[in-house]
Amino acid sequence: MRNIRGRSARQRALAGVAVAGLLLALPACGGSDSDASSTAKVSVGPNGTDDGAKLTLWTRAPLEKQAKLLVAAYNSSHKNQVALTVVPNDDYVAKVGAAAGANGLPDLFAADIVYVPNWVKSGLFKDLTGQINGLSYKDAINKGHLTAGTKDGKEYVLPFVLDLSMLFWNKDLFKEAGIDPDKAPASIDEYVADAKKVQALKKPGVYGTATGLNCGGCLVFTWFPGIWASGDQVMNPEGTQSLLNSANAKKVYDSWRDLWKSGAVLPSSKDEAGPTWTAGFTAGKVGLMYYPATLLSSTTGFDVGVSGIPGVSGGASTFVGGDGIGVSKDSKNASQAWNFLSWMMSEDAQVEVLAKDKDVVSRSDLANNKYATADPRLVTINEVAGKGETPVAINFQQAFNAPNSPWLTMVRHAVLGDGATVDKDNDQITAVLGQ
Repeated sequence: MRNIRGRSARQRALAGVAVAGLLLALPACGGSDSDASSTAKVSVGPNGTDDGAKLTLWTRAPLEKQAKLLVAAYNSSHKNQVALTVVPNDDYVAKVGAAAGANGLPDLFAADIVYVPNWVKSGLFKDLTGQINGLSYKDAINKGHLTAGTKDGKEYVLPFVLDLSMLFWNKDLFKEAGIDPDKAPASIDEYVADAKKVQALKKPGVYGTATGLNCGGCLVFTWFPGIWASGDQVMNPEGTQSLLNSANAKKVYDSWRDLWKSGAVLPSSKDEAGPTWTAGFTAGKVGLMYYPATLLSSTTGFDVGVSGIPGVSGGASTFVGGDGIGVSKDSKNASQAWNFLSWMMSEDAQVEVLAKDKDVVSRSDLANNKYATADPRLVTINEVAGKGETPVAINFQQAFNAPNSPWLTMVRHAVLGDGATVDKDNDQITAVLGQ
């Protein structure tokens, strides 16, 4: 979800244009949407086939750790064998687009959840509706990922790895600042107050909070939850209209403008485009910030508290990001590919592979597993996952994640400027969403 690794903005923009062209010109995807769905349906048993097939799987680099663990565990316990290819994050969309146009997609491929609706619409995944409906625990599978991969009532993807945005705080710095280290800020005002108290310590190199003010992906990942927790939506249900000029949304922007002007925000946040947006907290130099749950294991050397991201007046939510995964339109091993996916959703994989490695499980019925209960923070993360959302819009990338997106322009105007152009900037987001 997060646009956190990168070449130059110009290179990323050019790559996006090229890929958009590729995905709009996919005659091999089955023609119309109905044709793509009917010709790309998987018809296999409940667990697929395990007969020694050689499968291929692509994933992007941010999920390399989890992908390697899952593939290694599957290969060690099945006749089928999966060959994993890890692709640099900035090259992934272009690689998928080129392969789709040449009928050369792997058997299985993961996709940043914000790309899933577009790639489903383009016919890049096979229809898995029957198989997913046959899972006894379907109702426990993360709803955000299932919804992102659903079109016209048909389901095409399952969650691969969940990446949640959470509120992390440095308990050691909280103690020094006279803040209860076991109490998470329960509202945006409390968040601001705690950040300012840490800043008041005036410790060299230590700041109250941090973010990525030049990273659209970082900002949707971490700021949308505060709006959801306040009872608002960020877009209309169709994903064609921005609602980011509500009173609660403006309160979020105003609060961050206050933090910035007070000097409580890590100065490098102003130009942070993603690659190092969490580095200050990881180094123990930031009091509290909205942080990826998948990086919990990277916070060592100090005590860390974890909670959901609060709204304006309370509540908690999270952006359920990460990647979905499905069987590609080009796979000749659909039954064997489903065998991998059905195993991936099993308790063996979710608990003994992901939870064991302190990753988030994709099934709510496994939230209180034996590994999570050993660390209450993991239980919190798993429970908040069920309260989060995954926004769905065909033009999400262009409206929010792309360099110089109208969303990024809005935030910079609102936080670094005077906040007077929020309504106008919101109209620009709507214009892109509706294209």
